[in-house]
Amino acid sequence: MFAAIGLVVLLAMVFGGFAITGGDLEPVLHAVPHEMLIIGGAAIGAVIAGNSMKEIKQFGGGFAKVFKGPAYKKQDFLDVIFLVSSLMKMLRTDGPVALEAHVEDPKSSSIFAEYPRLLKDSTLVHLITDTLRLVVVSSGTLDPMAVEDVMDNAIKTHHHDAIRPADMLQNMADSLPALGIVAAVLGVVKTMGSIDKPPAILGGMIGSALVGTFLGILLAYGIFGPFAGRCKQVIESDAAIYHVVKQIIIASLNGHPLPLVIEAARSGITHSNQPAFADVFDGMRSR
Repeated sequence: MFAAIGLVVLLAMVFGGFAITGGDLEPVLHAVPHEMLIIGGAAIGAVIAGNSMKEIKQFGGGFAKVFKGPAYKKQDFLDVIFLVSSLMKMLRTDGPVALEAHVEDPKSSSIFAEYPRLLKDSTLVHLITDTLRLVVVSSGTLDPMAVEDVMDNAIKTHHHDAIRPADMLQNMADSLPALGIVAAVLGVVKTMGSIDKPPAILGGMIGSALVGTFLGILLAYGIFGPFAGRCKQVIESDAAIYHVVKQIIIASLNGHPLPLVIEAARSGITHSNQPAFADVFDGMRSR
């Protein structure tokens, strides 16, 4: 929502300010479609040339993240604490054998079934089940530090893949000023081919050429640069939920008391999504 509002404000201030100061919008608006064809087409072509279909789909998903925002809200973070805590409690009280059915087939698990939104995130489910599967196979004798190393590596690998759309948006933002210059140079070449035209016509052609430079800079620093930053914010916000999973599992394997497990889970959550200690504590005690 804020991305759309920002775009409206940006365009209104730039073009409205130009018009208020006496600028004629007609030549600019007339040149925009032609310059956008060159700049936008070149940018899209570069993305296609430099990426596989997987990355191109991720690139499109990056735009969706900018406008939709983070997928996980405060309730989701509370739910993941309850989910993983319930699994760790089962491991502690009933043993690895009782836990095995839940981690081997989470879609049929009565514990996972309580949290359908979380069950839709395959990365989250695999992080939980793959880690606990190691614990089950080893009959709970694994060194917590070794488990933490495995989880850190899994989270790092996922983040490297997940952050790619933000990097692609930033790369596009970095290239747009240069592509704007390309469009401007082509406009100048076109103008030089019509050097015998009257000054009024030449002035309009040069002005159209300069619109290319203007658009390249505007798109880079006014739209795609901020989009890249927002996309990164959203991805990192959603990634916090994986660290919550890690903190609960490691704190539980270390045999820490419940209050410390709660703080281990809450400590990595931003204040906007961080559930209150009492909400987590009371919820965990009732399970």
